[in-house]
Amino acid sequence: MSATEVLARFRAEVGAAVTRARRASGEIGERNAKLRERTRDLAAQARERKVEPGARATSADVREAATGFRADRGLAVEQVPEAAELTAPVPVETERVTLGSVAVAGPSGQLPRVSDDDEDFSQSRILY
Repeated sequence: MSATEVLARFRAEVGAAVTRARRASGEIGERNAKLRERTRDLAAQARERKVEPGARATSADVREAATGFRADRGLAVEQVPEAAELTAPVPVETERVTLGSVAVAGPSGQLPRVSDDDEDFSQSRILY
């Protein structure tokens, strides 16, 4: 083999290696972008306390390791609620409902007086 052939073969092998490296780098970049997006979505769900039913919480060991990894590298460590807080039922506010019938005017045409005390008002229709 002549030097020209060896040099051409070397350049071809280097070119192929560079092409493979670029392809691998691109694939890894896409994979990392998807992972970052998924992580952002999960963090947003945790912040907004929107957890899918039946979702499993990450174990404490893994969370501690991830926090330590980020802290060691000087990266921001976002504080998110604990799993127990995320899966706790959210209290639901309901309207106050008054049970019973509406007071009826008595023979004098007057309605019974309205009060907030706990007196027995069962005879109010008769008294007024």
